[in-house]
Amino acid sequence: MIIGVPKEIKKHEYRVAMTPSGVGELRCEGHTVIVESGAGEGSGFADDEYLNADADIADRNTTFASAELVVKVKEPLSSEYKLLKEGGAIFTYLHLAANPELTDVLLKRKITALAYETLRKNDSLPLLVPMSAIAGRMAPLMGAFYLQRPLGGDGVLPTGTTGVQPAKVVILGAGVVGANAARVCAGLEMETVVINRSIERLEKLDEILRGRIRTLLLNANNVREEIRGADIVIGAVLVPGGKTPVLITREMLGSMKKGAVIVDVSVDQGGCAETSRPTTHDQPVYDVEGIIHYMVANMPGAYPRTSTLALSEATLPYVKILASMGVERAVIEDSGIKTSLNTYGGKIAHEGLAKAFGSQALGLAVGE
Repeated sequence: MIIGVPKEIKKHEYRVAMTPSGVGELRCEGHTVIVESGAGEGSGFADDEYLNADADIADRNTTFASAELVVKVKEPLSSEYKLLKEGGAIFTYLHLAANPELTDVLLKRKITALAYETLRKNDSLPLLVPMSAIAGRMAPLMGAFYLQRPLGGDGVLPTGTTGVQPAKVVILGAGVVGANAARVCAGLEMETVVINRSIERLEKLDEILRGRIRTLLLNANNVREEIRGADIVIGAVLVPGGKTPVLITREMLGSMKKGAVIVDVSVDQGGCAETSRPTTHDQPVYDVEGIIHYMVANMPGAYPRTSTLALSEATLPYVKILASMGVERAVIEDSGIKTSLNTYGGKIAHEGLAKAFGSQALGLAVGE
């Protein structure tokens, strides 16, 4: 198979979908890998390293046009739509429930769109886990940074000091993002509250962190009461393939402390706050009613070396399956690949995505 690895063009996105060692493994199995010139520079991988791994280095148009399977990190942007081959295949983070424009393009061009974030293995999301872990660990650090008064924050030192209380952090969700965020918050000795729908996840997290956090079940009253005194709120809610439910209404912002910070890791699927909208690393925050909103949709891209190594290690086994079996066969016969399928032959093929758009899913893929 011919696999294309384009350079990411999202603002301040420095990750690359494949490392030189990953290219080498695919070449050993007889596949051709075309890497766009400069694709790995942001993560510290030079073109020469890819050439040494026997990749072909090409320009942007050639990389897209020649590939039977395009492997990326982030969803195609509008300037890339015209490069997507009719009837082609793409494997990347897509988050289509919050992106009807891209969904429409993929349907009209009959693209086989395979999403990292919906691929399931047993009860886990193995291609979401590594980036979710990084985003979760970043979230308290970003929130803490913007608590500085010169940046508009409420001026509370996250760790506190002798005789003075630390900041209060409320984490909405106890999955991979929430659990990693809680570990960092507890490690910094912040007052940490985790709110989640599943009590089993809360029990597990409480056991791991040995009582250093407080846990509550998710309901509107608990959210409203806990964010009232919070310095940092971290949105860590995930609906695989679907749109994130709104847990913080605009009206709730009025009850929060002025200068509090919301870090919404779920913003790429719509966000858990009514006032959430995606931002970029060069303009990461905005203010609504005195509440700072940090809404960067590609948070792990700020640490590209770590993120690229973690992501490519997770995705490579599935790229190998797609390359060896062929996309058409893999989406039918491989249970993991099947769950990653979002669009196929001009139809929506994932139950969660179909629900987000109020339509029926093609009966080919496993749903939520």
